[in-house]
Amino acid sequence: MNRTQLYEVHVKTAKMTTFAGFEMPLWYRGITEEHLAVRNSVGVFDVSHMGRVIIMGDDAERFLNYVVTNDVSALTPNSALYTVMCNENGGIVDDCVVSRLVKDKFLLVPNATNREKDYNWLVQHAKGYNVKIEDISNRSAMLAVQGPNAEKTLQKICSEDLSKVERFKCVSAKLAGVDVFLSRTGYTGEDGFEVYVWDASLEKPDNAIKVWNAILDAGKTFGIEPCGLGARDTLRLEAGLCLYGNDIDENTTPLEARLGFVVKFQKDNFIGKNALLKQKEEGIKRRRVGLQMMEQGIPRQGFKVYNDKGENIGQITSGTFSPLLKCGIAMAYVQTQQAQEGNIVNVDIRGKKVKAKIVPFPFYDQEKYGYKRKTLT
Repeated sequence: MNRTQLYEVHVKTAKMTTFAGFEMPLWYRGITEEHLAVRNSVGVFDVSHMGRVIIMGDDAERFLNYVVTNDVSALTPNSALYTVMCNENGGIVDDCVVSRLVKDKFLLVPNATNREKDYNWLVQHAKGYNVKIEDISNRSAMLAVQGPNAEKTLQKICSEDLSKVERFKCVSAKLAGVDVFLSRTGYTGEDGFEVYVWDASLEKPDNAIKVWNAILDAGKTFGIEPCGLGARDTLRLEAGLCLYGNDIDENTTPLEARLGFVVKFQKDNFIGKNALLKQKEEGIKRRRVGLQMMEQGIPRQGFKVYNDKGENIGQITSGTFSPLLKCGIAMAYVQTQQAQEGNIVNVDIRGKKVKAKIVPFPFYDQEKYGYKRKTLT
């Protein structure tokens, strides 16, 4: 079983679980408390189980533009984008964030499940390109500080003015005197930062522990909570964000997953382009949708979805009880002609048909919650 640089910190206070081969915190105080802390104020996550791959060299941009669907050439130094990597059939190898550090040097962050697979995929397709690919996951740590008070929390211990860092922009800085790279990104729907602690190996995790403790100390004023994977899952689901292995995989295309915004067909070539163009021309047969339960019941992965005639039209890929909305919510793939928002469907929850409505993502009111919120409630 793998461990992150912060394992010794977590194991003292957290309920631990296994995920993607790592021993990780499931929760500290409780999933609901941690979830609501992030929605209403601030929380901090250890996300060092995710991958960190450096891609550098004269052909770094050209190579990345071939292996990902989004347009990496649009990135200026200290900026990031969300994208997917596809196989030749248009299926999603992984979804990831790519940041441009300097002109010919990039950071790619794969999902924990796909760390080895993605690294091998990149190496396999790098033939003919002047690039160096380096997995630095075990030599660096990664934290996520999320919530409307994330900036105020980090600013207390940060050497740079974070108010100048816009969404999907980055900055090199010191946090509590430690060299870090900050990216205004996250996986909760909220404003916040992902923090890369460069010099923090599994053997010498001191810098990661120092930054973690400094963030918790700085956030005390705001009621910061250390958060586990339980809250990470409920938060990303409320925000309508996909989990690899559940909602997207190599048999799912970005067009079906409603991630078409990261597919830039105007690029000369990228892996999966022809298959995705064909699917776009022919029309997609199924589509990812949000389901909000209208009756009592918690939808779970694998539960079937039916229309009012009793016909099976799809299946749930992720489901939970929303701590914010106080009802069951889910993601499902349903037949495209049945995917209209406002449609009423039935979810089979252990033999009982329970009514649900197809709703837009995110599930919450964006005026009140998330990075687009108008005011802090």
